[in-house]
Amino acid sequence: MNIINDLEPGTFDLHIHTCASDGVFTPAEVVEKASAIGLQTIAITDHDTVAGVAEAMAASQSTSLTVIPGVEIRTRWRKYNVDVLGYNLRDLHQMQQQLRILHEERNERARRIIDKFRQFNMPITMEDVRQYSGNSVITRPHIAKAIVAKGYLYSVRDVFRHYLGDGRPACVDLTGLSLEEGIQMIHDAGGVAVLAHPYCFKNPTHIEEMIALGLDGLEVWHREHRLRDVNKLIRLAEKHHLFVTGGSDFHHDAHPLGRFLI
Repeated sequence: MNIINDLEPGTFDLHIHTCASDGVFTPAEVVEKASAIGLQTIAITDHDTVAGVAEAMAASQSTSLTVIPGVEIRTRWRKYNVDVLGYNLRDLHQMQQQLRILHEERNERARRIIDKFRQFNMPITMEDVRQYSGNSVITRPHIAKAIVAKGYLYSVRDVFRHYLGDGRPACVDLTGLSLEEGIQMIHDAGGVAVLAHPYCFKNPTHIEEMIALGLDGLEVWHREHRLRDVNKLIRLAEKHHLFVTGGSDFHHDAHPLGRFLI
């Protein structure tokens, strides 16, 4: 069964992060929250890991909630960072084994970012960062929290605004996989590959060029997409016979779980 294709009408949120990457809540807590607000289907899509999927699926057994096994993989296309969502993954073990390469790269990136902060007279250690990441994949928010905890800046938002955001002086890009490799990894695990938040790319031609590499769908509904963006993406998906998905990109309650009607 292709869960994406066979979704029953109702409410869903297909872009959710847990503490397995840079989310705040455990997978079980996410399931509890989703069930409490009446969601019928969710997807766990942590950054470069499927470590939280099994816990979420187990927690859902006592609810009416359907959990789709998913992932969000950071890839590169030309000079751009491109996030690809994978859904309906059948071989989670194979996927996690392949993602280990990306975990090592994220660890190395964390070390390089820490070195940059040291140059800015804001020393922290990997141990400081691990206070926030635990055994999960290290992401920039974990590093930002360590910086704030040391009292160097007031908030995670300040850290990103001045140092860690894309193009900022302490940011280090992930080389990662090519977009084609990310799509193939998802397909190899039996999943479908969906371009996350496409309107990060202002040029529609770029989106079409990425579609040509084997994408199966577009994330049409996202909190950063305006209504006119949504309408354009729907037309683009229809043109190329693609799946359409939507999600809140949930990490914490500042941007709550979504309710998307299908």
